[in-house]
Amino acid sequence: METIGKRQFLIATEEEIRAGRTSDVYFRRSLDILEKLEVRKRVTAEVVAKGFPRDWGYAVFAGLEEAARLFAPLGVKVWAVPEGTLFLPSEPVLVIEGEYREFGLFETALLGFICQASGVATAAARYRRAAGNRLLFSFGARRMHPAITPMLERSAFIGGCDGVSAMLGAELLGESPAGTMPHALILILGDTVEAARAFDAHIPPEVNRVVLIDTFQDEKFEALRVAEALGDVLFAVRLDTPASRRGDFGEILEEVRWELDLRGHGKVKIVVSGGITERDVKDLNPFVDAYGIGTSISNAPVIDFSLDIVEIEGKPVAKRGKRSGRKQVYRCPHCLRDQVKSWIPDMRLSVPCECGGESEALLIPVLDENGPTGTFPPPRSVREYVLNQLERIDRS
Repeated sequence: METIGKRQFLIATEEEIRAGRTSDVYFRRSLDILEKLEVRKRVTAEVVAKGFPRDWGYAVFAGLEEAARLFAPLGVKVWAVPEGTLFLPSEPVLVIEGEYREFGLFETALLGFICQASGVATAAARYRRAAGNRLLFSFGARRMHPAITPMLERSAFIGGCDGVSAMLGAELLGESPAGTMPHALILILGDTVEAARAFDAHIPPEVNRVVLIDTFQDEKFEALRVAEALGDVLFAVRLDTPASRRGDFGEILEEVRWELDLRGHGKVKIVVSGGITERDVKDLNPFVDAYGIGTSISNAPVIDFSLDIVEIEGKPVAKRGKRSGRKQVYRCPHCLRDQVKSWIPDMRLSVPCECGGESEALLIPVLDENGPTGTFPPPRSVREYVLNQLERIDRS
């Protein structure tokens, strides 16, 4: 098989990203001009999203760790809100200070790291809120290029998913992969119960026994057959019923739940997957214990961040439609109300909040000229930070 320009897959290597090869060409041309003119100016640039897709009232900031790794060798200063911070339109989430020729080439990669990761994390957070305390799993790796599977799974996890299905993504998170069984296993073995028994016999006991019940027969009868065959080891039944066969999906689930309870299988949980929307989650919650969400999370719309210069050599300046001058975001820890103010160098200072509390600076140092100013929290800590904020907000 022939290679594609000496490549097996259409992906950029880490070396090519660091060399600026994935950047828009006009940045390269601009730097060439500045170098030939011997112009070197120190600038401050902000990353801001002026609005969000759909009806999102908030977004979750993600992708900071990769962005910081890209910028660490460049000798610039970076401030950012902590990864996992819920933020609003027009609030700066990241500030860069440095000689423009040192970092200008990497604007494309920087935005790429945070735009998609933040979109996926936000979609996961919205499903998390809709699902309440029910289990939530990311099943969307198959919908996107495999090269970015770890990023997708990490973003879904920190946004609020309880587990992810792709093995590499889970490994890099330090988590165990989550999954059930594919229709293929049932089709090849020819019977749902036979597949369930084979799964139970050959898969390690620490893996929950979750059996698909929509391959051949009516979901209610398959659920009862599986429950009777596996007994107490059955953790859950999963419905991935195609939309063309669903009818009223809520009624199907209610019927399955009723029959399982009636026959003494009340501990068997119900898992649903397959094109489940946020609205579906709210309607199905009375009958569902866990959701597997695929495309709606992995193919989430990106957060449309832009990077804009707001100061040159310490003087405020900005293009039309942008506010000049460096800014800081202050958040009240009591009511989570935000305020955007002109930059105050002393981050220990606070500003009064309408609720009577004191708002604290959100943008904190991430990099200085020598590299990272500290360590990045593990994904589970970022996820807990997101969940804590989700419990306290009332925005849609």
